[in-house]
Amino acid sequence: MALLSLFRFMRACCLAGLVGLAVFIAGAAPALAAFVLPPLPYPAEALAPSIDATTMTIHHDRHHGAYVANLNARIADHPELEQLSLEDLQGRISRYPAAVRNNGGGHYNHSLFWRVMAPPGQGGTPSPQLQAAITAAFDSPEALQQRFAQAAADRFGSGWAWLIRRPDGSLAITSTANQDNPLMDLPGIERGVPLLGLDVWEHAYYLDYQNRRPDYIAAWWSLVNWNEVNRRFAEGLDASGASKS
Repeated sequence: MALLSLFRFMRACCLAGLVGLAVFIAGAAPALAAFVLPPLPYPAEALAPSIDATTMTIHHDRHHGAYVANLNARIADHPELEQLSLEDLQGRISRYPAAVRNNGGGHYNHSLFWRVMAPPGQGGTPSPQLQAAITAAFDSPEALQQRFAQAAADRFGSGWAWLIRRPDGSLAITSTANQDNPLMDLPGIERGVPLLGLDVWEHAYYLDYQNRRPDYIAAWWSLVNWNEVNRRFAEGLDASGASKS
């Protein structure tokens, strides 16, 4: 009888130990990532010679990858991030500390940046609707390019140049510092839906262009994916029409 009781006691201890070990392992396992690094929509070498394959690989895998990893690391402190889309996060970024702002903005900005570029000759042209909006806002596509290039060149230090669709439907060119963007609810930022964005951080161009940012900007225009810009512009028009009906 005593031996049977001892056996039962030892078995209970073993089971308790196994349960405790399982709980410990589960607690030590990292949470599922809410945000994922998207693959490039084309081979890394596809944008050459304007942007070389090495720059694209480093920019996407290391820089963008770091923004995603660092943003996911903030979920432990802000678990609601798991429930937010990347775009929704931008509109409430003022509620979060700098680490979420910088990495959340970096993830959004780069995710858009890859999509608004295409291999040379594959980006299409502005749609008639977008062309009309460009003419209304800037008089001509050439004037748009000049003003956009100026905004990109004049951004002191690191940042972005943007073509945005304002809430009233008109187009505007703006610029933001660091990894901020026009969706963010922050003071000093002109709000609007980004249609086109250009990364002017040095890591985006330094291997080929060193400190010659204007040369990078001029070469970049051959990569603009107007098909994606058209889609984003039309999506905004559809949303505007639905809100008025």
